[in-house]
Amino acid sequence: MFDRLKQIWPMRALLLVMLTALAACSSDSGKGKGPVATDQNFNWKLVSAWPPNLPVIDAAVKKFAHDVEIMSRGQLKIQVFAGGELIPALEVFDAVADGKTVQMGHSAAYYWAGKVPAAQYMSAVPFGLGARGMVAWLHGGDGLKLWRELYAPFDLVPIPMGNTGTQMGGWFNKRVDSAADLAGLKMRIPGLGGKALATAGGNPVLLSGGEVYTALERGTIDATEWVGPLHDVRFGLDRAAKYYYYPGWQEPSAQLELIVNKTAWETLPEHLQLIVNHAAIATGVELYSGMEVGNAKAFQQLRESGHVEMIEFPQDVLAVLHKSAQAALAEEAAKDENVRKVSENYETFREMFDAWDGVTENAYRQYFNRAAK
Repeated sequence: MFDRLKQIWPMRALLLVMLTALAACSSDSGKGKGPVATDQNFNWKLVSAWPPNLPVIDAAVKKFAHDVEIMSRGQLKIQVFAGGELIPALEVFDAVADGKTVQMGHSAAYYWAGKVPAAQYMSAVPFGLGARGMVAWLHGGDGLKLWRELYAPFDLVPIPMGNTGTQMGGWFNKRVDSAADLAGLKMRIPGLGGKALATAGGNPVLLSGGEVYTALERGTIDATEWVGPLHDVRFGLDRAAKYYYYPGWQEPSAQLELIVNKTAWETLPEHLQLIVNHAAIATGVELYSGMEVGNAKAFQQLRESGHVEMIEFPQDVLAVLHKSAQAALAEEAAKDENVRKVSENYETFREMFDAWDGVTENAYRQYFNRAAK
């Protein structure tokens, strides 16, 4: 018996040494990050660029936080702060990138044009893709991959979370009967749309949502685009301007973003990362649907009220703005390598998508419009 134990013991000792070595290797491989505890609880803060109680959007962000808490069984709790409640609305990007106070943000990428010019393509491109095309490019094309490459140097992970759909052209206290009326026009309009207006001779102004009504009512600006009837009427813009123009050439869709501090993201175990990602996508679908229904209802009420003059932009004005948008996009691409890279990918995808759309939804819509007449 003793002889048998002497034969087995070296084998067990060797096995013990091997297991110890493997454990050490495993520990070393995670050095710098540290092991991710699957049972650790997290309490995060999320700041948004939207005013408190903004219909659909604010509710969607709060529901996202609620859903994550429920799905994670309380392991990840997210406290939501609207624009101005914890930080100014247009400081969301910097606050989340810093990561000291907040770990998440909800906003639109074109607000950060000064920091990441190419990020404008991840929000709205004048005369560009609609909501369907944008979702296809982000999730089925290279859009999301490029977006994450753009934000990586800022320690941020972007996740698409909602789209407002095609917007209205905006509220004006001056009629735009010809392209000449664009000269000197002071208009609140962000992103690439603002650059296109500037190329056409206008004067774009960047304001947060909470500042729009006062600026328009006091005449600090001549016009503003915001979103659509649902939010525009809620802001009282129909009381501050005479004319409501369409279509929203500047934002054929407006993609919204959830941004997560990358360092904080990497502390989450994989199952919580999956919960956040899938909750954001689901919230995005609900947000887009809510916007479409809410805008349709508000548009009907606004039209029936008769106190606002709704005007379609003249074709020659749209033609000038389209040409100006193309010039502004080309100028941006010439100045920045990342803009050029994203722009080329976006345009290649759009050309393919437009060809398909032309014989499907667009063809159907053209027939429907003719039949309705």
